[in-house]
Amino acid sequence: MRRPDQQTTTRPTTDPAPGTGTDADATADAPPGKCEEQDHHPAGDLTTEAVLAPYLRGQAADFLRSLRLHHEHSAPAESGGHDAAAATRALRRAARRISGSLHTFRAALDPHWADQLRAELAWLSGVLAREHAYANRLTRLVEALHQLSGPALPAARGARAAGETAASDAQGRAALGVGAARAGALLERRLTLARTRSHSAALQALGSSRFHAVADAVALLASDVPLAPGTTGRTPEALLEPAERAEQRLLAAVAALPPADSEPYNEAQDAAWHQARLLLRLHRYAHEVVLGAAAPALASCGHALDLHRDAVEAAAAAAAAARTPRIAPATAYALGVLHADQRHEVEAARAVFRETWPYATALTAP
Repeated sequence: MRRPDQQTTTRPTTDPAPGTGTDADATADAPPGKCEEQDHHPAGDLTTEAVLAPYLRGQAADFLRSLRLHHEHSAPAESGGHDAAAATRALRRAARRISGSLHTFRAALDPHWADQLRAELAWLSGVLAREHAYANRLTRLVEALHQLSGPALPAARGARAAGETAASDAQGRAALGVGAARAGALLERRLTLARTRSHSAALQALGSSRFHAVADAVALLASDVPLAPGTTGRTPEALLEPAERAEQRLLAAVAALPPADSEPYNEAQDAAWHQARLLLRLHRYAHEVVLGAAAPALASCGHALDLHRDAVEAAAAAAAAARTPRIAPATAYALGVLHADQRHEVEAARAVFRETWPYATALTAP
């Protein structure tokens, strides 16, 4: 498996987006929790029973531990809303790692079981993520509105230039300030309603027979990993080859991203960046399985892609709010400025990704 400081120009065909990251997680994908069975593995020990099975059992144990904490802190007698949210994030984190590993190393596992559990974990992760995503989106947009309509004015050179710039900026801020408060109120109504509905949907999901079936399947995984027939005793290639394919799909997706000088505000390009984010997540999880640890060199670019996703979704929320029937022109203007601001944040996140991407040639290949 290639280290980040090595270079490659290989550009194989990119597979469709895997069903491992359908969640709308609004935070960076944090490193895994402490896994008792996870460690650095010598090359000779890279067998499914020595590496993949313990990794999956460890993540299943993290899932069940997080689920227990979520139940404890969600009880009516408890006031641990923050602890419940932390437990939910840990639950989703373990679900994503199990799901991603089932996708990458499917050939080493019972394929029917792996496909079924992966789909159910993707469903659960997506349901649990939405409430948190809406809350973060509202905070992001309201803070951006406040900054855009605040009293501060940029410094200018020379007295005359200062006066002209101050007058122009003052007019712009005055026009924006008129609609900013109403725009913020509109966004709060829309996103709070969406968050409330997502909270209800999450509670309903956690009480459903479908969720209990998923929890039972993960509980069985914590003690028994269904490997494919003939997997026992297989050589390290059984893990190295799938991990290499995951890496090559990522490199191909990144090489195909639009160049830095491409047209800004082009929402049609967002899908390619989202695809790269999902493939980077799969690559990171494969790295954890094969090498027994996270890949620090990929943390910054992964965080940049998370911020990119957040800005894209925030811009879409501002645009959707601006299409509300019969809103005042000042409100629509404020939402338009907010949309443009978030699209600038999209471009900024792309720039950070390019600066922190450790495989230099993947961004410059023709």
